[in-house]
Amino acid sequence: MIEETRKKTFLGFDFSTQRLKAVVIGEDYVVQQEADVEFDNDLPEFRTFGGVVRGERGEVTAPTLLWVKALDMVMDRLVVAGVDFSSIEALSGAAQQHGSVWWAKGSESKLSNLSPDEFLHTQLATAFVVDSPVWMDSSTTADCRALEEAVGGPEELAKITGSTAYERFTGSQIRKMFRTRERAYQATERISLISSFACSLFLGKIAPIDLSDGSGMNLLDIHTKKWCEKALKACGDDTLESKLGAPVPTWSVLGNISPYFVKRYGFKPDCKVVAFTGDNCSALAGFRLRSGWVGLSLGTSDTLLLGLSAPAAPPAGHVLVGPTEEAPYMALLCFANGSLTRQYHRDRLVGTSWDDFTELLRATVRGNMGYMGIYYETAEIVPRAGAGRWVCEGAGRRAERPQPQFEARALLEGQALARRAHAEDMGFKIDSSSRLVATGGASVNKELLQIFADVFNTPVYVLEEHGNAALLGAAIRAAEVWSADAGVKLTGSEPTLSPVATPYPDSEKIYTPMLTRYRLMIQDIPKLQ
Repeated sequence: MIEETRKKTFLGFDFSTQRLKAVVIGEDYVVQQEADVEFDNDLPEFRTFGGVVRGERGEVTAPTLLWVKALDMVMDRLVVAGVDFSSIEALSGAAQQHGSVWWAKGSESKLSNLSPDEFLHTQLATAFVVDSPVWMDSSTTADCRALEEAVGGPEELAKITGSTAYERFTGSQIRKMFRTRERAYQATERISLISSFACSLFLGKIAPIDLSDGSGMNLLDIHTKKWCEKALKACGDDTLESKLGAPVPTWSVLGNISPYFVKRYGFKPDCKVVAFTGDNCSALAGFRLRSGWVGLSLGTSDTLLLGLSAPAAPPAGHVLVGPTEEAPYMALLCFANGSLTRQYHRDRLVGTSWDDFTELLRATVRGNMGYMGIYYETAEIVPRAGAGRWVCEGAGRRAERPQPQFEARALLEGQALARRAHAEDMGFKIDSSSRLVATGGASVNKELLQIFADVFNTPVYVLEEHGNAALLGAAIRAAEVWSADAGVKLTGSEPTLSPVATPYPDSEKIYTPMLTRYRLMIQDIPKLQ
């Protein structure tokens, strides 16, 4: 009886670029304990800067053993934080996307025979063939072009895998390893993504790649949910498919936790390990997105996460298999000109006060008397364009010196119009069930959120549960997959979101014509190749 009434908890991890974070949540999804390890400061012996090691010609790697030792440290910090590991029903995790881990032959045997008396990093010191290429690596341009050519061109690759070829994606990284370090490739037993590698440590065997994070490799057919044979052939030899293993749905329970963690930390033997996934995929779960919802992360760069019911061939951005059954597919759009661009123009127009900037916005009307602007202070990703500014009057003529209040609104309305236009290009459709869920530093700016509500013609909600959606998403996925598996409803399963901005009734009438004008404006902007 005591066991039945005992509170259940769930554990999530985030293996990000610069640190490893862990969080424990209760049945109500409220955070109970947290711990983190910062790679540069806590593990100086690996000599990383920003969590990575930069080489020549755009090569960027991380020592795989760094992440293993960080896990040893974060587990000890959870012990110090007072975590009762015996109450944890399930765990899951997130990780930086695209990076690869190269397991040496015999590694799986090491994973399944770990001694609870020793640290993980001492027992797995020889488990990896090479350091891990990570998402910041840009050394594979030639491999990207070769991959696209082998599949039938960039558009065909995007139709199949959800993205054109990118240097950071795992497929081109594997091709480079096969081409330049064939002995290392041949010495590799299995290739993991960082997420599935991290999952393997808890599972006690090499975990499968999940479909959502696997969509960021340029190797997975997002329609059939299987590896694309043409892409595999372009990136390796006949052994590549077996090195990768068969991918699994992101909501899969992969098994019980390794005996190592049961004996060393006191986990329940039947604590479930849910497939780990990529950080952006996990953030979608943290946002609690459904099909037709938009997650908007307003940071240095702005990121849109879209829940989709069906994939579209992306002209820009990425389409991935969704991490939850409620969102079968997801789209990811990253806009380089986010908060830093907003801040730059605030400083230029009024100085360092957001309150003064808000007064400028209030001095104009919605629709801005026809003034529209596109402001790129740095090269833009979506669309691929160089830095520049383009401001037009209502008649379409270039505005030479618009007044500050028109510029202020043109900047923010232009950004919101860009987010909606490119979201629609990815297959996103706004209807009565749509919601826009915002997080990030700029999500406290109510005037900005009102503009997004009007342009998207949908209510805007703010995610206040936790600052790290990927980390919280990992713990939430563990809870929700366990809940569905066990048939137990948890009190936190309904997201607590409150609307902070609702669209005015005439928003669609004002902004639909402006959306058309935005599309015409970007046609004239010089594009980067």
